Amino acid sequence: MIQIAALLCPDWYLPGMPQQTPAPQRPLEFRYWERIDEPWVRRLRAVLRRTTGFDPAPPEEVVRTFASMYYDADPLAEAFVDEVYLGRSPDEGRALLDQAITSGVDSIEDPPASLVELFADIEEDPDWVDHRLVDLGARVFRRYGTSVFRFAGTITLAAYAENSVAKPLILSGAYTGASTRNRFAETAAFWIDVSEPGGMSPGEPGRAAALRVRIMHVFVRRRLLAHPEWDLEAWGVPISQADALLTLMGGSAAPGLAMQAMGYRPTGEEIRAMMHFWRYIGHIMGVRPRWYPKDLREAIQLAFMTQLKGARGAGEDGRRLCQAYVTAFAPQPDPTGSLLGRLTAAWENGVHLGYARFFLPGPMYRDFGLPSVGLFALHPLVQAPFRFAAETLRRNVPALDDIADRRARASRRRWVDRQLGTKAAAFDAPRKFTR
Repeated sequence: MIQIAALLCPDWYLPGMPQQTPAPQRPLEFRYWERIDEPWVRRLRAVLRRTTGFDPAPPEEVVRTFASMYYDADPLAEAFVDEVYLGRSPDEGRALLDQAITSGVDSIEDPPASLVELFADIEEDPDWVDHRLVDLGARVFRRYGTSVFRFAGTITLAAYAENSVAKPLILSGAYTGASTRNRFAETAAFWIDVSEPGGMSPGEPGRAAALRVRIMHVFVRRRLLAHPEWDLEAWGVPISQADALLTLMGGSAAPGLAMQAMGYRPTGEEIRAMMHFWRYIGHIMGVRPRWYPKDLREAIQLAFMTQLKGARGAGEDGRRLCQAYVTAFAPQPDPTGSLLGRLTAAWENGVHLGYARFFLPGPMYRDFGLPSVGLFALHPLVQAPFRFAAETLRRNVPALDDIADRRARASRRRWVDRQLGTKAAAFDAPRKFTR
């Protein structure tokens, strides 16, 4: 455990901890440098230089930094888990965290030092944060309604080809089998909580959910590092800063650019605001990447690097995750026998499949063995003219912006309530692995 702690927390040492061996510069499955000089990559770079006006390949120092981030974790949260959850008891850890979230650390008599340090860190804003941009980014994210849920779920399928992403999910049972639909709805509930007006303020649901997910990630990381299947040299640490950064981009720059195909019309400033908003959420969740894209150009360069670096070695595990996701909304037997209920379920399933087919590249869709979706594959595109018209009106009539915000907020809340029913989203680490 001492060696694991040293690897996870390079600037944090326990008494008597031996000097650590420097972390590898990159995981073995980081293949960027093997591919960057291939002929097809050189041709693609040349085309993109002409069309965008810049080289899509990031500077070499950025690539090296990003690769080494696969060995960065979350020292502050690790220290709290060690001192309280493991050093005392899980029940005391949960109780202290809940009290600190709802009433502040000052309400706790003799709080643990690690808890004080954790909350002092998140309560003091970093130098880069601009809360005007955080609020704007949250508003833009809300504007996408439930469309961004399906889009974000779909682009994650491409990441399932990578072991560093697929293994935590497949081993913990998350997003597999019958639990997939509920897990996805819980994730959507998290997206709602963090993006509601003021949702990331102290004591608000979004901030509380972000902190609970942060602690859950520590337990998942610890258990996976001890699992015989986890390959530290090949994949880095579980839920690394590098993969977490890609997740933040999947909620900001990616929908800001790709969902314009559906008729959405975010401005460049609004996409940058979404990037800022998700960076702040990441900050509360312990995502502190040593490099973060400062603009759309750098976000595109990160996407280019991500496409080249992947080993795509998850194999059957990745296919199982993708198949579980696309079949998650398959109609279930309706106990009431309602025709409307059956039609609604069939439509929901078709739209879900349509997004997956539209946004996932065709070869990848086929490689994962995903089903034919028929005309639903055109659903995102068919709505584009109507969405474009509504977006144009909203941009030119300021009063419509508030109306659109209220409608989008209500729509996405209804969608999550329909999926979860009376259950509340739970952000607990799995108690056992599936294998």
